[in-house]
Amino acid sequence: MKEDTIAAISTAYGEGGIGVIRISGDDAFDVVRKIFTGKIEDRMMVYGHIKDPDTGDTVDEVMVCGFRGPKSYTAEDVCEIQCHGSVVSLKKILSLCLDNGARMAEPGEFTKRAFLNGRLDLSQAEAVIDLIRSKTEKTFEVALDQLQGGFSDKIRSLRQRLVDVLVDLTVNIDYPDEDIEEVTYDKLGTGLSGIRDDVAKLLDTADTGRIMREGLRISIIGKPNVGKSSLMNALLKESRAIVTAIPGTTRDVIEEDLSIGGIPVILTDTAGIRKTDDTIEKIGIEKSKEAFNKADLIIFIADLSRELSDEDREILEAAAGRKVICLMNKSDLKRKLDEEELRSALPDAVFIEASVANDEGISELESAIKEMVYGGEVSQKSSLIVTNARHEALLKEAKQSLSDAISLVGLGEPLELIEIDVNQAYASLGLIIGEEVGDDIINEVFRRFCLGK
Repeated sequence: MKEDTIAAISTAYGEGGIGVIRISGDDAFDVVRKIFTGKIEDRMMVYGHIKDPDTGDTVDEVMVCGFRGPKSYTAEDVCEIQCHGSVVSLKKILSLCLDNGARMAEPGEFTKRAFLNGRLDLSQAEAVIDLIRSKTEKTFEVALDQLQGGFSDKIRSLRQRLVDVLVDLTVNIDYPDEDIEEVTYDKLGTGLSGIRDDVAKLLDTADTGRIMREGLRISIIGKPNVGKSSLMNALLKESRAIVTAIPGTTRDVIEEDLSIGGIPVILTDTAGIRKTDDTIEKIGIEKSKEAFNKADLIIFIADLSRELSDEDREILEAAAGRKVICLMNKSDLKRKLDEEELRSALPDAVFIEASVANDEGISELESAIKEMVYGGEVSQKSSLIVTNARHEALLKEAKQSLSDAISLVGLGEPLELIEIDVNQAYASLGLIIGEEVGDDIINEVFRRFCLGK
């Protein structure tokens, strides 16, 4: 069946050095030939002009490259037109493509065709979105590995191990009297437990993956004049927040994006929490409490040169049970802080001595943040991290099905019942890479893409 030929602008909207229009489908070359003065070559850039075939007017000076399927992004015939990065030029050329046999592509339709034509599996297609949206080198590395099939290979390996189990089960269920190796419950339990453990290891990376996807929300909190704004400036490596010796300088929540060890971070500098009659400062303090409640990680700054105050104790009480790094600042001054009281109030916190004004303790803080994100379960060099919420949900389903099967094995239940749960785990893993997946899921995945991809 002949597919529609689709076209869209594939570069970001706005001015640029060049802009790209992508055309894909059986008639891609024919569409471009109608408006291009040069001769289109397979996998070669050709110079020429785009002209309106009705008027003969020149629209732009361009380069065109053709890609004969299946050796193209969509595995169909594809042409890419590189023109000047003018919004006017891009729109005019796209309009000519649409007038001469192409239709407007839907969001994500190029990648959807790559999936439907077998060039990418579903998890690889989803990695394209992550690659485009990457904000740090680490998130880019993880997405690139997934696009290249690293994650898919792991899922296929797990499914193959389940196939081996299912073959043993089927043979023993359907041909019990034949001269075949009998599957024992001990062997079955051991095999399924190993697969479940490997699924669990992948799931252990999901919290890190969520942070990679959404960013780690860090709130810097403490009473006025302990060094919150100085710390924010030190982490950003620029003077973003105003720093003075006057308490209460920060009246509002300041939020900035940055990368720490490849981890996307949303850093919030808050107003110092204290009792005040200043109406504006009160509003800032309320916003500080909101930021505190939303944070994945709290950096509580204590002043080593001052004793703990009631405001400190109030913050410490609220921070109990949260992920906290306690930065004991102003280590260059005479100590008055009761460290024992501080440590007993935050028994699970990470404690770091620092002198932010002298740039001491910042690298230790960054290392502690990285360690808390990776949690010792995920190698900082690993690119096999579950970053997709859909994948996480399906892995949880597979793990539960395997746990149910292992429980049935332990109870010595019939093989037919065990086979049902093993099949369910196999199907859940298949949904990750697009095998046994329905049109509704496919459409939902590609609806999230931008036009031109």
